[in-house]
Amino acid sequence: MSDKTLDSDLNNTDLDNIVGDSDVGGRRPNDAFGKSVLWYLPLIWAIYQLWIASPLPYMLGVGVLNDTQTRSIHLGFAVILAFLAFPAFKSSPRHRIRALTWVIAIVAAVSASYLWWDYRGVADRTGAPNTTDLVIAGIGIVLLLEAARRSLGFPLMGVALFFLAYVFFGSWSGLPDIVQWKGASFEKAMSHMWLTSEGVFGVALGVSSGFVFLFVLFGSLLNQAGAGNYFLQLAFAALGHLRGGPAKAAVIASAATGLVSGSSIANVVTTGTFTIPLMKKVGFPATKAGAIEVSSSINGVLTPPVMGAVAFLMTEYVGISYVEVVKTAIVPAAISYIALVYIVHLEALKMGMKATSTTHPVKIILASILVIALSIIFFGGALYLSGLAVGALSGAVGGASIWIIVALMLVGYIAAVRFAAKGPDLDMSLNAIENLPPTKVIFKTGIHYLMPIMLLMYLLMIERKSPGLSAFWSTIFMLFILLTQNPLKAYFRGQGEIGRHIKEGLSDIAEGMISGARNMIGLAAAMGVAGIIVGSVTLTGIGQVMAEFVEFLSGGNLLAMLFFVALISIVLGMGLPTTANYIVVSSLMAGVVVELGAQNGLIVPLIAVHMFVFYFGIMADVTPPVGLASFAAAAISKGDPLKTGFQAFFYSIRTALLPFLFIFNTDLLLIDVGPIQAVFVFIFALIAMLLFAAGTMNFFVVKSKLWESATLLLAAFILFQPGFFLNQFAPEFETRPGSAVLQMAEEAKSDSTLRVRLVGEDLYGDVVDARYLLPVGPKGDSGEARLFDSAGLELRNEEGRFYVDNLNFGGAAEQLGIDFDWEVVELEVETDRPPKELFYIPALLMVLMVIALQVRRRRKLEIEA
Repeated sequence: MSDKTLDSDLNNTDLDNIVGDSDVGGRRPNDAFGKSVLWYLPLIWAIYQLWIASPLPYMLGVGVLNDTQTRSIHLGFAVILAFLAFPAFKSSPRHRIRALTWVIAIVAAVSASYLWWDYRGVADRTGAPNTTDLVIAGIGIVLLLEAARRSLGFPLMGVALFFLAYVFFGSWSGLPDIVQWKGASFEKAMSHMWLTSEGVFGVALGVSSGFVFLFVLFGSLLNQAGAGNYFLQLAFAALGHLRGGPAKAAVIASAATGLVSGSSIANVVTTGTFTIPLMKKVGFPATKAGAIEVSSSINGVLTPPVMGAVAFLMTEYVGISYVEVVKTAIVPAAISYIALVYIVHLEALKMGMKATSTTHPVKIILASILVIALSIIFFGGALYLSGLAVGALSGAVGGASIWIIVALMLVGYIAAVRFAAKGPDLDMSLNAIENLPPTKVIFKTGIHYLMPIMLLMYLLMIERKSPGLSAFWSTIFMLFILLTQNPLKAYFRGQGEIGRHIKEGLSDIAEGMISGARNMIGLAAAMGVAGIIVGSVTLTGIGQVMAEFVEFLSGGNLLAMLFFVALISIVLGMGLPTTANYIVVSSLMAGVVVELGAQNGLIVPLIAVHMFVFYFGIMADVTPPVGLASFAAAAISKGDPLKTGFQAFFYSIRTALLPFLFIFNTDLLLIDVGPIQAVFVFIFALIAMLLFAAGTMNFFVVKSKLWESATLLLAAFILFQPGFFLNQFAPEFETRPGSAVLQMAEEAKSDSTLRVRLVGEDLYGDVVDARYLLPVGPKGDSGEARLFDSAGLELRNEEGRFYVDNLNFGGAAEQLGIDFDWEVVELEVETDRPPKELFYIPALLMVLMVIALQVRRRRKLEIEA
């Protein structure tokens, strides 16, 4: 296939419309003024976000804004760009901006930024808004919803309108009694939604303004510098010669792109433009080529550090550190990606594809695992040693250490660019992808791209800086790279024209910042509208009503409720962006799943439920009939969009399986798992996922018989859930009377937990009978002190029965939902039983039996052939 053919394939209006309408806006004005506004306004937005993230406002005492003001300005930029960059309808002009649109866009920006330019007046009128406040709020709500409709489609707007209707008309007598509420006046609703931090300008928009924009900007600058091309060619050079190599390279390239991209659609287009035609060329049908790219791209959103902005929202909603969020996400994301590579390999085997390499597949797999392991050890070790070195340097020279570190980084960067300059720059064309130099040659051309990523990881993981500050300094490094990499290469190559290369670098910086800002338009609008939905839930209490309804439908069965939550996430996700979907569903259902699990004797960590909702929100991107990622891939592959979506959904079944597994086996999220155990969890979870892939693909060594596929699926289940069968023979816990709570708290190991069963009434008068994990602090204190200091819980003794007497606000017990006067009925302690890992043995024996039978069958087929 020639470059000309590729160009004709991609010269497709549908693809351009999908990408433009979903990510950056489809408007391309012809007039100079419209062009200038859509060039300068996103650039100013990006500069503003860098300014508020930097220490400069505090150092200079200029432009210091509080959180509410920064959120207001952030939303103002988003809504004005939503009206200017996104046409109102498909029939609206794309090459000019109508006068009415200019007027509406300006009014929307003024309304959205109201809490900035009249912050003091609104603050002075807290609880008693005047007419201006209410008019601005009403206009702002309407125009925010329209901005979201333009940039994201009607569904998100429709969901928000449903909740707003309930706010105003929830007292209607035609509604069932269970969902009726007293209703809210316009003043109360607008005050709650627009003039406080309970609605639009709440946590979600704060995360968008404070963290997410900078990560999206960082990814955009990294791509503008050439890192996306670098990762893509590196993946093709390493895997392109294998059986079904282009498809395997697509998976790895999408994973690398997903490190810094929060959009599955952008991921599809960025890598799919090259991978899909090459997959078709080696024999993959159009639908399968598109589906592989879609499955790879949605998994990119699961991959830390960005995770489609959800990682930062989880830190706020769950109340854990960013490092903890990344730790819980890493194993599911890794095994899901490796399983997709294996699925691609099985597809290649089923289609009889040949590899250009003579290396035995087993050696390739072992080499790949070794490379991955060594990479993790190298990068992890480098980060750890860097932390030790920085600590030692700080101890030796004090405040001067920062300048020494900057100088060392500068020397390392210049050395990396000089190394890269010894070879030619990477060519981004189909011919170049098909005729790549060796992997080591490509690797050296982009070592300097790894430095800002390493800096980001170091600041987040070792220094434990805030996500916003970490992204800020990493982005500053990227700006420096964009400005200097080409002039330095020209200097080292003796080419001259340094001034021209500096100008090109400045142009790249501007284009990267504009691209990053335009990618944020829809996401920022989604965060604002999600605030309307969350504000409606907090104002009306409908969350509790919906929770009770879902609990009623599930009949109190946790697994059934999880299916309902998954279904709600997928249905809402068909119209809502992943991030907005996560906010809505987690706000409504996360606490209910935790509560119902506790009532069923299963203690489900809140982070596990949030990850569950996140995963199924992502599944909506591939689920027919709406999955936009599938439509984007089909526009490239020329395949049927619906068939592509169904095939992608089939490939992504493994992704849908994982959330159910880590709800019942939190080891997969590395919760309370040590380093050595984490390695074993990863290995056996990976084996289980590969077996699940082989079972669902109905192919292992050769085409599987039905019972062989069933055996592989059973083995996968045992490896994922070894405790399930052990629990049938030996109970996991035995009970102790509640009267022993203080004694057991005193005797518990340091920094461990007590598993207690509490019975009482909630605020609605309903009886609660549930189990909770209460943390206890260091050993040595009395049981009362350990419970109070660590769990924030104080008990009173009434004739040998212990009741909750006091709760520390914000303490662990209060956050778990424990209430006053609940009785400690009993405690549960682990029984002395065989380790659950013993069940790995029969599972692995079943797998070996299937392998032996299939190897014998393959040899027989080879002899007959």
